[in-house]
Amino acid sequence: MVTAAKAPTFVLTDVFTENAKAYHEGKRRALNEGGTYSSKTFSILQILLILAQSAKEPLLISVVSESLPHLKRGCIKDTFKLLGETSEDPRWSKTEFTYNFGKGVMEYFGADDASKVRGPRRDILYLNEANNIPWETARGLDIRTSKFTYCDWNPVGRFWAHDFWVDQPENQYIHSTYLDALKVIPQAVIDNIESYKDKDPNWWNIYGLGLVGKVEGLVYPKFEQVDDLPQGEVFYGLDFGYLVDPTALVANVIIGDKLYSKELMYQNGLTNDQIARQMDLLGVRRNSEVWADADEPKSIEELCQMGFNVKPGVKGAGSVEYSHQKVNQYYQHWTKDSLNAIDEQRNFKYLKDKDGNWGNNTTHRWSHCMSARRYAVSGYVPFSSGNRPKTRMATYRFGG
Repeated sequence: MVTAAKAPTFVLTDVFTENAKAYHEGKRRALNEGGTYSSKTFSILQILLILAQSAKEPLLISVVSESLPHLKRGCIKDTFKLLGETSEDPRWSKTEFTYNFGKGVMEYFGADDASKVRGPRRDILYLNEANNIPWETARGLDIRTSKFTYCDWNPVGRFWAHDFWVDQPENQYIHSTYLDALKVIPQAVIDNIESYKDKDPNWWNIYGLGLVGKVEGLVYPKFEQVDDLPQGEVFYGLDFGYLVDPTALVANVIIGDKLYSKELMYQNGLTNDQIARQMDLLGVRRNSEVWADADEPKSIEELCQMGFNVKPGVKGAGSVEYSHQKVNQYYQHWTKDSLNAIDEQRNFKYLKDKDGNWGNNTTHRWSHCMSARRYAVSGYVPFSSGNRPKTRMATYRFGG
């Protein structure tokens, strides 16, 4: 039985109570569909930690998301926060990605890790952001789970859970929104969520109200994930931000008709001097081409004075749509650790005008890595084209 008394420092929401009830009453699965900041992930992790810490018999809990980098930013980070610990906690294995509480063990792995997916059975399974995990992978993991499966997702569209699990009587469906977590989220977050009611109604329906929607009008509809950039000539895109928007730096490699990109920087509050220091630390060479927002000539000039080869991206009437089309000429790939960029590409879309027709305006919220990449791709000319001397920059392995 799950009880709040096991973890007195936890602040609990109704979402916790509903999920605990599903487990205690013998359901097979708890299916959490809801908007952003509804406490889905925190509530499920709270329950799993209680179960792991109070286990009297061996109990293996698997926490699975689409990739290990995604888990590091999400569930693993949240686990440390809930425990008030860091990765230096002796119960945490940095190599195995497991938390050992004695009888209870929590393991974390990506759904892209075939050896883990097909590995040993478990007692409890948690599929985090399950809509990003393929059905065959989820089904295989669930079949190898003896007691209970938790799932959560934002309702960006129908997927396998709606087809196979939601309406089954052995499962508990739990809907939640930010309104279910008002006592644990800051007012500034609430205000930000509610600001999208009129600005982006589709986003509000999905992430605010937790209603099943469909992200229509995607600017870049398709991409795949890879482990790392391949060997090749690396060029960069830079989108300036400051307090409200993050500064985004993206590294790119083009091989034939394939575009590979890696998010290197995604941070608010950076001055140009701090951007330059970050670029040095990231290994951006001074002769590497960095294509940046042409509307920031002062920032471009300051980085050039610090020794970087920063150039303005394509500018002028129709230049934005041209650069979108240029990116879409390629089969697009992001490295698995490009977490913000992946989120952006899944949500970066055109907006409809007042008559309901698709226009050329796009969602600003999801535009930062997208802009950095398009600056780079629209400005880039490969050395093999013969349009510039090959002595300007050598071909090298990124990070090498």
